[in-house]
Amino acid sequence: MTMEFLVLGALEARHDGALVDVRGMRQQRLLALLLLNANRAVPMDFLVDELWEDPPPSARPQVHNAIRDLRRVLTTGEYRLVTVDVGYRLVLPEDAVDAHRFTRKVREARAAERDGRLAEAIRLLQSAVDLWRGEAFAGLHCPAVTSAAVKLNEQRLTALEDLMALRLKVGETSSPVGELTALLAEYPLRDSLRRSLMTALCRSGRQADALAVYEEGRRFLADELGLEPSPALRALQAEILADAPGVHAAVDRPAPVGPPAGAREPLPAGPRPPGGGPNCLPHDLPDFTGRAAETALLLDAVGRRTPGAPLMLAVDGMGGVGKTTLAVRLAHRLTPDFPDGQFFVALDGYDESRPPVPPLRALAVLLCADGVAPDLLPATLEERSALWRARLAGRRCLLVLDDALDSAQVRPLLPGAGEALVLVTARRKLGALDGAVALPLDVLPPGDAVDLLGRVAGEGRVAREPDRATEAAALCGFLPLALRIAATKLRDRPAWRVADLVARLADPERRARCLRTADRDLMALLRGSYQYLDRAQRRFSRLMSRQPAGPFDLDRAAAVTGLSPDEAEGCLDVLFENNLVRQEGSELFSFHSLVRDCARALPDPAEPERPAPPAVLAEVVDLRVPAAL
Repeated sequence: MTMEFLVLGALEARHDGALVDVRGMRQQRLLALLLLNANRAVPMDFLVDELWEDPPPSARPQVHNAIRDLRRVLTTGEYRLVTVDVGYRLVLPEDAVDAHRFTRKVREARAAERDGRLAEAIRLLQSAVDLWRGEAFAGLHCPAVTSAAVKLNEQRLTALEDLMALRLKVGETSSPVGELTALLAEYPLRDSLRRSLMTALCRSGRQADALAVYEEGRRFLADELGLEPSPALRALQAEILADAPGVHAAVDRPAPVGPPAGAREPLPAGPRPPGGGPNCLPHDLPDFTGRAAETALLLDAVGRRTPGAPLMLAVDGMGGVGKTTLAVRLAHRLTPDFPDGQFFVALDGYDESRPPVPPLRALAVLLCADGVAPDLLPATLEERSALWRARLAGRRCLLVLDDALDSAQVRPLLPGAGEALVLVTARRKLGALDGAVALPLDVLPPGDAVDLLGRVAGEGRVAREPDRATEAAALCGFLPLALRIAATKLRDRPAWRVADLVARLADPERRARCLRTADRDLMALLRGSYQYLDRAQRRFSRLMSRQPAGPFDLDRAAAVTGLSPDEAEGCLDVLFENNLVRQEGSELFSFHSLVRDCARALPDPAEPERPAPPAVLAEVVDLRVPAAL
């Protein structure tokens, strides 16, 4: 009597060919975890953490009960589920798992190709890919299983690419065209499949069709990722255009590098080994000013992090308050402590000109930055997230996620293991990111605000009019971005005195024009914070901003807006969560002066409103680094 376990598709256990009923999703996930570590001890703590996001007190007894039920499935002597000191070990022959048979056949095919036995290599690869019944571990979701599934699915695609290339190498032309066309439609980013299809079409006398396949791929890469085709693909296009002899004959394709013949290739479960990584951080500002207390708090949190576990720092604050600038400055300072890669991705949560970057595309940017070729990117969000976690596991990396819309946009980008540091900036408070160290960022103290004016505009000019400089800083609301724009205007106009700048900042309408340049508009940036509020919340902001400056309480807000106290409190809660009002005390609120200017100019709610941009539906990832806020 024999048993086999099938994971290249939905998980199945078969006994002498008959399907064995493994009941319950948790028991199936437990079996999958044991198969991933076949013939190795699997700690109980690992099983509990994988089977539950928030383990209940009864987690260990539940695992014991599931193990007891699995033992009833393993009915022969070669297949045993034994208890060891730390947990359990599933003992079984290697070929009992179809994934092991798949990797063995692929390994043997590569050895055959190296020896020049191409027909045998094709036969072995075909039998290897025929083992697949769908996506690996289809329907099973826990971190280790998902990560293993991503790697297995990638191995299948690589085997298919090798198979197609070998068939072309031995002289097949017409027959692979249909198969390659179907595969490329399913995996349009796979560079090797596109090259093979172009080669097959060219050898069939269809050069125009081959060039059309190249152009289709070029447009797809540009639209999806903002990238150009690979050098190999561009070289093949050039050869086809030149009608080079090489594209009409079998291509001497180098053999893939694989493990030595006879070596076992286990199911993929381990992390990528630590090593050097890319530095994708934007430049640090040489005139960075202030933030000593905030920097000390963040560095203290980093110093007290739990060894071996990721740490997340969430910096929130109103638009223009300097969240990005602080995060980038801190990231550069901490780069030596996180040598395995420093990553930055702009999530565009509040950019009026384009919708937020969806996590699927943000992961494409991060994975490509970490060396994954565009044609090797998994198709689904779950697979990309698992691949990203697998690549970060065991590494000391630093990740800056800038201008997040909400926690849902951030979660798929977070590492699962390893001593990674994640810096998230957002205008909205990210209370749903459990375990994050939160830092609400406020405007600069008056002294630091004047120093920033001087460092940008010229310390001598500012020092000659200290009272006017203090007044200018106050009219900018001590907001770093407003200060930078105003100081730039002063710097670029040598005939101005600081008093001239103050005159332009004193009137709200002139102030809005003064705080605008060709590429930066403070009011537009602040207006982006209102795009996700509903009509009632925008109306509330508009009405309250037209009241005299100063703190107000809930009763006054209700009287001014005509809302009930409960409704007014609901609006204030939303505005506070979005850093559009300040809480001066337990029952007092106020507007920042520039937020007041922005809210006062909001459209009348009685007018038809412009639809808000859909959340996280960006079509193109903009790889530019935005101006620091």
